Amino acid sequence: MPLRADTAYTLTDGVRRWPVVESIPWLRPGRDDLRERAVAALDAGDPEQATVTLLADADDWWDGGAPPVDQLRSALRASTLRDAVELLGLGRVGVYFLHRWSDPSWLAALALTAAHPPNGRPVVDLACGAGHLLRHLVTHGHHDLTGMDVVFAKLWLARRFVLPPGAPVALVCADLTAAWPLPPSAAPRHVACHDALYFLPDKAAVVTAALACAGAGGAVLLGHLHNARHPSGTSGLPLPPEDWQALLPAARAYAEEELTAATAAGRLPAPADPAALLRTEAVGLARDAGVAPADPTLLRPAPASPLRPNPLYTDGIRRWPDPRWAAEYGDQAATYLPNRWPTEPGSDAVRRRLLLDLPERW
Repeated sequence: MPLRADTAYTLTDGVRRWPVVESIPWLRPGRDDLRERAVAALDAGDPEQATVTLLADADDWWDGGAPPVDQLRSALRASTLRDAVELLGLGRVGVYFLHRWSDPSWLAALALTAAHPPNGRPVVDLACGAGHLLRHLVTHGHHDLTGMDVVFAKLWLARRFVLPPGAPVALVCADLTAAWPLPPSAAPRHVACHDALYFLPDKAAVVTAALACAGAGGAVLLGHLHNARHPSGTSGLPLPPEDWQALLPAARAYAEEELTAATAAGRLPAPADPAALLRTEAVGLARDAGVAPADPTLLRPAPASPLRPNPLYTDGIRRWPDPRWAAEYGDQAATYLPNRWPTEPGSDAVRRRLLLDLPERW
């Protein structure tokens, strides 16, 4: 049933009421107790309690447990993204968010997006996490953006710390494996899902929904699809390359290593031949019915963006954030991030991620 506002802070479908916290509708199915507790807190005039209630929720893959309530409440007063991810107890996910701007899969996402850009179409970023891609597109002048993720805490981080203030981005907490609560669009959309689809069991249903969401003249981009035949592609529920391609017929396919190398070199990526796909750690797919022209400016931060030294460098030495990050990303990241900060960073400092466009409150 369609949703309508019944108060300034809740939506209803005529049967149930759903909380809207920090302008983020929480529409996750199958958690009625959580939904009712958040709505009750809002009805009682306690939006802070509603926020803390939703911040404790996680996805079905998370094995870390929720932090104590007092710690979650302290997160509401965090002044930086670093402090917030620690107080939220996000562990390895928090490390991923903090250093997303350096990791190879981010460079791959930029290359895939630059080769197949929105080109003025509304953007829907599925499993958007803390909004890194949405922020990148906003700073490049794109409008009409929507991010959807199943974990409220990630969207809260996006709103509080990652997205520019007043960014034209709608955030929705919902489950990709259920009906998507997105309004219909008369215009074709640019629908993206990076670094997430390999976690989901019914991948075909998600891709079918993404194609329907994109519409005629739209685009669907699927990034960092783990290759089940590669030693590093075993996490989640991976597929071999040909099975990924079968999910999105007529899509251009890219090898992860080529996508990453293209961004580090400041060029557009080349599609992969079958041999390269067999060897790659992860596959990137793009199907664009509108055949938008490439936009190489998306490989870099927007021209007016303030740049800061990569925080992976302390005392001039590159240090990976932790052993897990190093095991997953270190070898490939080392191809563009040198061991030591160069005496003169040079003209390639931005594309090699020595200098980063970090949020102001990183």
